[in-house]
Amino acid sequence: MTPRSALNRSLLALTGLVLLGGGLLVLFAGLDLYRRHDLVPPAGWPLTTPTDVLLGSADRARWSSQGWWWWPAVIAALALTALIALGWLLAQLSRRRPGSLPVGGTPPQEGVELRDRALSDAIANEAGALPGIEHAAVHITGRPAHHRTHVRLTLTPEGAPGATLGALCEGPLSTARWSTGLPDPPTEVRVQVTRHRPHRVE
Repeated sequence: MTPRSALNRSLLALTGLVLLGGGLLVLFAGLDLYRRHDLVPPAGWPLTTPTDVLLGSADRARWSSQGWWWWPAVIAALALTALIALGWLLAQLSRRRPGSLPVGGTPPQEGVELRDRALSDAIANEAGALPGIEHAAVHITGRPAHHRTHVRLTLTPEGAPGATLGALCEGPLSTARWSTGLPDPPTEVRVQVTRHRPHRVE
């Protein structure tokens, strides 16, 4: 899992928990579950019975007295938040996995297709066997006809990034292109060096 996907999943999980908790609190008040089951609502939560409202008349009057700009500003902020959330969702969908890739070009010859996970595992295994590489992870995203290859390499302390990138292009990526008959897809390579203890020089 890449740091970006881990961050996205963490934010989605946190957002989901917040929305779930707020929805349950509103549902408990709407169904009058606090009174029926002698439950204690959270301190300061305004919705405890079906007749309660989030903003009472006094609160609405107080906020309205802030000026004519107050409610348009609130509506604009909510609309902007919704647009940002929608854009974030569309960005997640645009990076979806292709599922299967055509072999021999587009359309595939005689209906032969290759699972993207199988191809990414093959590239990762061949890349991991290259000298100077301790670990390799490969993910393929996008649509089958316009997919992208994301490679994450962990080098040994003796690994040279320049030589490793050259070996990656001439080796695993070239093999994948030759075996599938697909043109070179856009490839993103992230390189990091494994942590190691400093060596003492005498």
